[in-house]
Amino acid sequence: MDKILIADDNLQITKILTEFAKKEGYEPVAAYNGDEALELFRQDQFSMILLDVMMPKRDGFEVCREIRRVSNVPIIMITARGEDFERIMGLDIGADDYIVKPFSPGEVMARVRAVLRRMDSSRQDGQRCLVYDNLTISLDNASVTIEGQNIALTKKELEILWTLLGNRGKIFSRDNLLSTLWGYDYPGDNRTVDNHIKRLRAKLDRVPHPNWQIKTIWGMGYKFEGSLI
Repeated sequence: MDKILIADDNLQITKILTEFAKKEGYEPVAAYNGDEALELFRQDQFSMILLDVMMPKRDGFEVCREIRRVSNVPIIMITARGEDFERIMGLDIGADDYIVKPFSPGEVMARVRAVLRRMDSSRQDGQRCLVYDNLTISLDNASVTIEGQNIALTKKELEILWTLLGNRGKIFSRDNLLSTLWGYDYPGDNRTVDNHIKRLRAKLDRVPHPNWQIKTIWGMGYKFEGSLI
């Protein structure tokens, strides 16, 4: 059973999400402030974290940063504000997705299902490691290395890289990536894909990789392109 950490200081929201998670067959664990969320994370193994931004003691951004230092567990940020800078900040520090209050609990569970379904599919496809030149992606420990150096990616960034490398040379449109990795009912737009690709490239470029790149095909989308045969 997948265990989900739900961190929100609003007792009503936490109760509702806990009830919906149980109905979906998940095992929910609730936290009501940032310190408690981190303590529970360190004590247990979670398949997903729902993390409110505005919490006492430590806000969701700080909790997300701490978790990302040691784990690639999927994180969905929950915020009461709709400003672009908050959503961008959450994605920049490692969140895989965000939901703006007020929201439908059903939508939250749909996002959770989509992420966990993709993880299960990756585990079951028989191929758990991809290697190209100096790049290695391992699903066993959700790691990416270039020349043996670890590249800390979010779950969504890893999914994008895995999809592109696993289909090397194939062009994926923004809509294709959006529907494949976020789900057909995801309310975001093409900028979501562009922003994730931009952050992914910046992280990969920290280590030289002259024989391959994530290439933009103008007017069409993105592809993994390599110069090796």
